[in-house]
Amino acid sequence: MDRMMHNPAHPGEILREYIGALPVGEAAKHLRVARSTLSRLLNGHASFTAAMALRLSDAFGTEPGLWLDLQQQYDLWHASRRKRPKIEKFPRAA
Repeated sequence: MDRMMHNPAHPGEILREYIGALPVGEAAKHLRVARSTLSRLLNGHASFTAAMALRLSDAFGTEPGLWLDLQQQYDLWHASRRKRPKIEKFPRAA
């Protein structure tokens, strides 16, 4: 986890920049999702799925992996901050 030195933004914060001043309802309609779905993503209360990444890719001309990578970085950083059991390495086979 050494390469994740800072708290990455939730992908919803980046999506907000892409949407700009467009009202959430209009953006949701454009993406063909419920307003509540988009609102939860924008406010960091939901995770980006592969299906949403594809919609955003179509809408903004981005790679779908961009959105999934952002979500994965966010999830890994937060998971690395939680208490977890000590796991020993498997012994190497001879």
